[in-house]
Amino acid sequence: MTSYREERAGDLAVGVWGDGGPLVVAAHGITSHHLAWGLVGPLVGADHRFVAPDLRGRGHSRDLPAPYGMDRHAADLAEVIRAYGGGPAIVVGHSMGCWAAIALARGEPALVERLVLVDGGPPLAPPPGVPAEPSPEQVTQVITETVGQAYARLTMTFPDRDAYRELWRAHPSLAEWNDTMAAYADYDLVDDGGVLRPACRLEAALRDARDLYAWRPVEPAPLPAPAVFLRAERGMFDQPEGLFAPGVAGRAFPGITERDVPGTNHYTITLGPKGAAEVAAAVRSAR
Repeated sequence: MTSYREERAGDLAVGVWGDGGPLVVAAHGITSHHLAWGLVGPLVGADHRFVAPDLRGRGHSRDLPAPYGMDRHAADLAEVIRAYGGGPAIVVGHSMGCWAAIALARGEPALVERLVLVDGGPPLAPPPGVPAEPSPEQVTQVITETVGQAYARLTMTFPDRDAYRELWRAHPSLAEWNDTMAAYADYDLVDDGGVLRPACRLEAALRDARDLYAWRPVEPAPLPAPAVFLRAERGMFDQPEGLFAPGVAGRAFPGITERDVPGTNHYTITLGPKGAAEVAAAVRSAR
């Protein structure tokens, strides 16, 4: 059985699967934590060392101070790579983690061997009418429309862990509930001064959201490392339209390999068995 343990890489909490082989560092989504990789990690950890941090402001790294933003997350990921031997590493991102992975590759290309972008990375188009320099209130509106329930829950408190599990079980993208999803929900709930609330700090999610959108036009630009983009077939709420239209990654990042993952949505592309297997295969592939 592939080993799993929780450690610290500097100030960041990390989950680690596997003890040897090539290094893989994985970054999770905007309100998530390292157990988003709870199915992918054991598959990849069979012959790699798979290291997934809780990003600043999330999980057991929630108390690390601001600043947030993709450049800060990229610097944190670089420190994780150095803590586990210095790389270069295969760097994987899901959702917001893709933007952090891209920032790392562009800022410190020597640390990145390959990129695997899982349903994230191409700049998102803000809704019509949002200015190039949006106000905090406009950013809040945009992320609420995009992330929906994942964002709204950050303002909620819960009487017990069962209540929080039930919130997640009711999510339309998680209809095929499994033990990994339950563990994901349990880890995400923290005792904050006697009140149970989600670990992700609201201010971290709001700040990070600013970096995901193309507030101004962005010219296509190749990535500085070989990269593959895995597109979930369905969307944030299991709607038929995915978060990204087919071909959008290739238009944003000329030269990237783009693949659809049928039968997955934005969540189950990592938290469902089919999606996890596809992600693991892309990570372990030589290309």
